[in-house]
Amino acid sequence: MPTLTDLVRDHTDLTDTDLEWLHALVSDWQLLADLSFADLLLWVPLRSADALPADGTSRAGRSRPGVLDTGATVPGWVAIAQMRPTTGPTAYPEDLVGKVVRTGRRGLIDVAWRERRIVREGDPEWGSGIPVREESIPVRRGAKILGVIQRSTNLSSARTPSRLELTYLQSASDLATMISEGRFPVPGEEPNMVRSPRVGDGLMRLDRAGKVTYASPNAQSAYRRLGYPTDLVGEALGQVTADLCDTGEPMEEALSVVLSGRAPREVEVESRGSIMQLRTIPLVVGGTRIGAVVLCRDVTELRWRDRELMTKDATIREIHHRVKNNLQTVAALLRLQARRLRIPEGRAALDEAVRRVGSIAIVHETLSHTPDELIDFDDIADRVITMAGEVSTPETKVTPKRTGSFGVLPAEIATPLAMALTELLQNALEHGLANRFGTLEVVAHRYGEGEVSKDPGGASFWGEWKAAGANEPRAPGVEPEHPSGRRLVTVIADDGVGLPADFDMESTESLGLQIVRTLIVGELGGDLDFRPREGGGTEVVVDIPLDHHHGPSRP
Repeated sequence: MPTLTDLVRDHTDLTDTDLEWLHALVSDWQLLADLSFADLLLWVPLRSADALPADGTSRAGRSRPGVLDTGATVPGWVAIAQMRPTTGPTAYPEDLVGKVVRTGRRGLIDVAWRERRIVREGDPEWGSGIPVREESIPVRRGAKILGVIQRSTNLSSARTPSRLELTYLQSASDLATMISEGRFPVPGEEPNMVRSPRVGDGLMRLDRAGKVTYASPNAQSAYRRLGYPTDLVGEALGQVTADLCDTGEPMEEALSVVLSGRAPREVEVESRGSIMQLRTIPLVVGGTRIGAVVLCRDVTELRWRDRELMTKDATIREIHHRVKNNLQTVAALLRLQARRLRIPEGRAALDEAVRRVGSIAIVHETLSHTPDELIDFDDIADRVITMAGEVSTPETKVTPKRTGSFGVLPAEIATPLAMALTELLQNALEHGLANRFGTLEVVAHRYGEGEVSKDPGGASFWGEWKAAGANEPRAPGVEPEHPSGRRLVTVIADDGVGLPADFDMESTESLGLQIVRTLIVGELGGDLDFRPREGGGTEVVVDIPLDHHHGPSRP
């Protein structure tokens, strides 16, 4: 299905500014359809190159150009948007967007375009077996006519209109006039709330003085919930609303102006535990403000749910903050205990415990500042890397660095990955780079997310980890084939002394490496690989899947 933008650019000579105006109109014309109880079709003129043959069929499949009506001002029309009413039966159940007709097939449209006025003449049409009243409204932007709205009303259920329906129809007529005069949509103004009130939610009609001339039953009920028990008709809406919402605190000065119908705007008011969303649309016809239409909607339950979610989010963040504080207290207690120990092995064990607790605390500190359980892990990785560099011995003088990006990760991945990264960095500094100069680098990259992978540079090992079906080195820029979808690959590389000749990850007695293996393989369901680095040193490849639930998956 082509979009409005596609149809305009493919079939018309309208400019980008014209297109923006049409987008603003279409984003808000449900209001006109509901007030009119009618279907709306937006027709724009074809450029000459898109003219149709004289028989009205498409040019596709024909070998010769058709003969156009030389007396026509435009060669034909294309329907770029369609809207059906929610307040009445539709006249066109089929989809007409993209339909192209030649000039003369829609007479009222031609007249509205040529004479630049709303056209309502003519008898009802019976083409689809039901009576349909057709009207045409020219769409104006400044001095330029951009197209014509065809308003089609299904008359099969016609009956004596009520006062509500008469008010709707009068308001629709005023809006149609504003469209033909280029006053709607209001330039620079558009609905700014998540969901603007609709006609059926509640409608009030104001006169020039801002007094209510009609209030629909839903609108009257909404104001009763705010605390106004009597009929709104004859009352100044701005003053009534201001009195209802008077809490003794300074109020927004523009509220009374907006609800008097003098400015287009959306506001929310609250009184007695009820919250109402209001939208004011001034009616300006012939350059004179004749009144306004005010739409209202009771959003009490919606806003309370929003507040509950915000409260829950704030509670979760506070919990993360307290967990972080508690972990820091535990780390401080472990440091105090380490200082009192005379046994070097015991002191070293407590120092390692402090680092492990600290890496978890970093994750919870980050979660305490985010509205959800997603974390930009690059910041955590940088802090873990910095923490590892600070505890390295003066003789080592190694400054770890990061290349590539971890991206955003859920908390269930971030916490074990931060701990594993801490252990691997500490292991490289204590064993691979002990008492020597060297380099220590963390390289991260995500695969399987639609982009072509690029070598981030800085390491000769890139793209050579053991993945299913990818044991051979790949050329730079070639995405690895992997059956499990999106993956995060992290490589910790150093140019130190390398792995011992008898190193076996499965049988190692190192507590740190056992923790890493449990976290990466057991908890995250990933792969862990230790290998010699070309040119000397060690590479540790951590390959983690990102698509499925993470939890204990295999021993």
